[in-house]
Amino acid sequence: MPELPEVEALAAFLRERAVGRTVAAVGVGDIAALKTFRPAPDALVGGVVADATRHGKWLDLMVATTTGEPVHLVWHLSRAGWVRWSDRLATTPVRPGRSPLALRVRLDDGSGFDLTEQGTRKRLAVHVVTDPLDVPQIASLGVEPLSPAFTRDRFAELVRSRNQQIKGLLRGQDTIAGIGNAYSDEILHAARTSPFALTGKLTDEQVDVIYEAIRDVLAQAVAEASGKPAAELKDAKRRGMRVHGRTGQPCPGWDGTPCGDTVHEVSFADSSLQYCPTCQTGGKPLADRRLSKLLR
Repeated sequence: MPELPEVEALAAFLRERAVGRTVAAVGVGDIAALKTFRPAPDALVGGVVADATRHGKWLDLMVATTTGEPVHLVWHLSRAGWVRWSDRLATTPVRPGRSPLALRVRLDDGSGFDLTEQGTRKRLAVHVVTDPLDVPQIASLGVEPLSPAFTRDRFAELVRSRNQQIKGLLRGQDTIAGIGNAYSDEILHAARTSPFALTGKLTDEQVDVIYEAIRDVLAQAVAEASGKPAAELKDAKRRGMRVHGRTGQPCPGWDGTPCGDTVHEVSFADSSLQYCPTCQTGGKPLADRRLSKLLR
């Protein structure tokens, strides 16, 4: 699933190529992906792309329409969705069917992009709204972790306001916007913290270390994704991971010095997390939740 760094890079990619261009056509290939019906997607046609921005893991294409009221095309790529840009987009009408194509936006110079989703579990969500806050998931987003509002004190407030596993807090979009499964693994590895450490038991020093890890890991990932075309972002994300998705491989160490251990995994019903016992859990492997009770 694309997370904050990749979505930030996608927004910049679209901003560079689409701003100032007129929307020539919008075609819906998957009706189920379209979560709103007023305004209709056709309201975008004839408007000029004014900006491309991000809200957490949501992308937002703002279009200044002929009526003078901006309309926002916002979407969440979920686990298997993606943005596929073409300098010469197909002009054939989009027909709903079993194709991965969910939505096509063609611009006046012939360029544009497709929103696609692979697999049978369709979770990609597309909204056409006059205000992004009309999308409940956007209205409920927590603080942006790379914004000035995300101070150490603000993070400490979030940590002290509840008692839950720290990985769950990092992934909660209503607390911190944009961090998902992959970057929460990377942040906790950098912070030498167990993914199942309870927030209520974290010391002030641990809170400081996790806060700095959030800022550092995300800032580095954003910098590495910046300027890359959409087609390269997935591979770039995989290459940048130290522990996530690297089960059984040697741990590179939280500070870049190999620790001698291997990356371990805990599996859930439809996801998994990766961590290093030496770096994060005092050398003790965490039990797989499918098999036995967690070890903390």
